[in-house]
Amino acid sequence: MANIKSSKKHALLSEKRRKLNASKRSKVKTFIKKVYSFIQKKDKAKANQAFSLLQSIIDRYSVKGILHFNKAARHKSRLIKSIQRM
Repeated sequence: MANIKSSKKHALLSEKRRKLNASKRSKVKTFIKKVYSFIQKKDKAKANQAFSLLQSIIDRYSVKGILHFNKAARHKSRLIKSIQRM
């Protein structure tokens, strides 16, 4: 643990941010699974609707640096292809 008071505060803040970012990444994974479940059920309308929600979330988090922009683009690309193949 840090000795300096400001370092201790920074460590606490970093931990808080880490937990928030982890929950946001988990949210993205959950939405991706949801879209894939609709694709597996061959429900194109629900898959498109879920994808549009996911796309806005992924874009927002990639701009903020929570997700790498290449990873965000890869997920969106694969999901679009899967939906179009239905």
